[in-house]
Amino acid sequence: MFYDPRTEGHGLPHNPWLAIIVPRPIGWISTAAADGTPNLAPYSCFNAISSNPPHVMFSSDDAKDSSTNAEATGYFCCNLATFELREQMNQSSATYPPEADEFAASGLTAVPCENIPVMRVAESPVAVECKLSQIITLTPSSGLPNTNRIAIGEVVGIHIDERVLKDGLVDVEELKPLGRMGYREYTVPPRSFEMLRPVLD
Repeated sequence: MFYDPRTEGHGLPHNPWLAIIVPRPIGWISTAAADGTPNLAPYSCFNAISSNPPHVMFSSDDAKDSSTNAEATGYFCCNLATFELREQMNQSSATYPPEADEFAASGLTAVPCENIPVMRVAESPVAVECKLSQIITLTPSSGLPNTNRIAIGEVVGIHIDERVLKDGLVDVEELKPLGRMGYREYTVPPRSFEMLRPVLD
């Protein structure tokens, strides 16, 4: 099949778009509102976008609390969502009012970050502290209004639990990071394997 998403329907029972860009890492984004209220929400449009210096991004289809808070304060934290924390991650995805504390609602422990004025998930084995670099609103070729906002952050601190380190390397099989598939499906890497980059003569 082929369709142009700008002008044509896919004709399937459910939109296949995010089911073909898989698996997607989940950015479990913690922020603080301007008044200090903590916020926590998962985003499957999330990834590392550079390594030197390290930057990450997350985006949503409209101006949700995470991007609004990051814009207001200039900071956000990316907590790793793992298989063990899947229920808490899912609970934090509910549509809470801005004044709600998703940490408490999800049964999680909020602890302060080191370099930014934001709380992180104590139970998560990895947390990445970020200083907001910029927020981008997408401009589609159709010219139609678009509320999708991309938050880009410079990494200013990284927490790694010693238990997920093996021989000095992060052990993905110990981490069991959640990946978002299509529709309502998630995945966990069953195993990892190594491939060396070819060296040309």
